[in-house]
Amino acid sequence: MRNRQPAVAGQFYESDPELLRRQIEGCFKHSLGPGTLPGEGDASVVATVNPHAGYMYSGPIAAHSFVKVASRPSQLFIIIGPNHFGIGSGVAAPLSDKWMTPLGIVSVDVKAARELMMLSRMVDMDDSAHWREHSIEVQVPFLQFMYGNNFSILPISMAMQDKETAEHLGRSVATLASTKKATLIASSDFTHYEPHHVAEEKDRKAIEYILAFDVDGFYRYVEEINLTMCGFGAVAAVMVAAKRLGAQKASLLSYATSGMTGGDKNSVVGYASIAFLK
Repeated sequence: MRNRQPAVAGQFYESDPELLRRQIEGCFKHSLGPGTLPGEGDASVVATVNPHAGYMYSGPIAAHSFVKVASRPSQLFIIIGPNHFGIGSGVAAPLSDKWMTPLGIVSVDVKAARELMMLSRMVDMDDSAHWREHSIEVQVPFLQFMYGNNFSILPISMAMQDKETAEHLGRSVATLASTKKATLIASSDFTHYEPHHVAEEKDRKAIEYILAFDVDGFYRYVEEINLTMCGFGAVAAVMVAAKRLGAQKASLLSYATSGMTGGDKNSVVGYASIAFLK
């Protein structure tokens, strides 16, 4: 048994369990959040795009996605995020079978990880890609807040985010997910460190491509304007997988920038919650 310790507890979110529960509840009830705690959710949701900054900045926007998936009969959450540090394999599932957060221990579906390796020539099992990475970790306490520890995760870290890799991974994840009660999460922030009005204009256009399931157009746009979106490959992979799993439409649940949650609009990061639905 190998346990992954939390890398950003006490930084991106509270390290004390009770304070963390209150922090997450505050994200749901925030003026930029959904305004309600998770209830029945939406059974038509196949996948979501979630931000991954500190909860004080992106938590209320992320809460919109979690309200959507609440109470779904998901046994497995396949969470794909960027590898910000470039450590480890280009596309990596973990070897660790347990992930720890202040709210307890979540099981990693190592069997599903091995199945994914058989489906995809690009996926390795490599803990080093996950030890320091926050993009997937910050999704887990939200899920624990809703489900306790009665679910498993398959984290996939992407250092390689080119179009070929994203499309191949998306197809492989769809094949895997079709045999399980699984929900997909793409973890990404959008524009980084530009003025609020610039970030919002750039991000809204990127979101149009995502809502249209237009992977080719999305990549062209990212490259043409050098969009500083950290998890574009993770989003593209989930776009491909969601479509193959029967998603017919996508909906923007919320968009904001850190200037709206943190107050400084001169240099912001963009956050979006998006749902892919049958």
